[in-house]
Amino acid sequence: MALVNAVVREMPDGSSRRVFPFHLSLEGLGKAIICRDEKDYDILVKYVFLCALKKNVRVVTYVVVSNHLHVILLAENSEQAKAFGDEIRRRYAMWFSHRYHERKLYHNKCVDVQRIDTDWYLRNAIAYVFRNALENSDNLERYPWSGYRACFSGGRSMVWCRPVSSLTKRETESLFHTNDTITDTKWLINAQGCLEPVSTCDYTYVEEAFNGSQAFLLKTIGTVNMAEMQEKLVDGPRTRTFDSDFFKQVNEVSERWFKKVISALSLTEKIRLIPYVWRTTNTSVSQLARTFGLDREKVAEIVKRNR
Repeated sequence: MALVNAVVREMPDGSSRRVFPFHLSLEGLGKAIICRDEKDYDILVKYVFLCALKKNVRVVTYVVVSNHLHVILLAENSEQAKAFGDEIRRRYAMWFSHRYHERKLYHNKCVDVQRIDTDWYLRNAIAYVFRNALENSDNLERYPWSGYRACFSGGRSMVWCRPVSSLTKRETESLFHTNDTITDTKWLINAQGCLEPVSTCDYTYVEEAFNGSQAFLLKTIGTVNMAEMQEKLVDGPRTRTFDSDFFKQVNEVSERWFKKVISALSLTEKIRLIPYVWRTTNTSVSQLARTFGLDREKVAEIVKRNR
């Protein structure tokens, strides 16, 4: 499996940056329903892009369902991707609390960010996001709360749209529930006042990941192992694993990256791999030291240097 390389993209602030793909998931306390009606869905989608604007990340695609959110995004590092997720959580928790007078919608571990490191992982992560939409609709094209219909659209919206730049301040506050300045964006809203994903998502990144083939994308959506991706992207990172299971997990990453098991890695390769494992799993310096066969002080130094 080929490693996913950095790409250069123009970011929301207008600068060009080397960025990497990440998967972000967000859910409520005890998998509670976080979107109770269409207004909630609409606001959560809008907050995804308002927060991307604020934290200077690019959204590749997304899906919102009743009790969780998935986003594939491009960011410079995991800290930036995590800050983006935390900002979504903060804003939407305020919205939910204000609307329903209910608190404790979220808890500290409800935002999970995973770096996507191989082509296989990227394709299946994208397919997993879209499969979530398909499982909540009889037609993927018609599900309104995902970025799927931006893909392979030729950059054109199939419905009438209005530029967000044409909104008055009052309309912006009414539709987006924000005081942020968004009139200089290229976003479009449809007749219902919802964002059109073709104007907000980096859909060309999806198309490139699937070699420009919509048939390849649809086949992957149809065959993606949902349980496996749920474990890799959402459930696994939240649970501290026993050393034996953790060793197997890290060995899989080592073989994807270097075509070698951990014991065959050079010190240089271990130094490359340790920061990634630290960021993407629920582990400790001691467990990393045992797994990689290094002194605890050496691992602590590597982790500290790469924070």
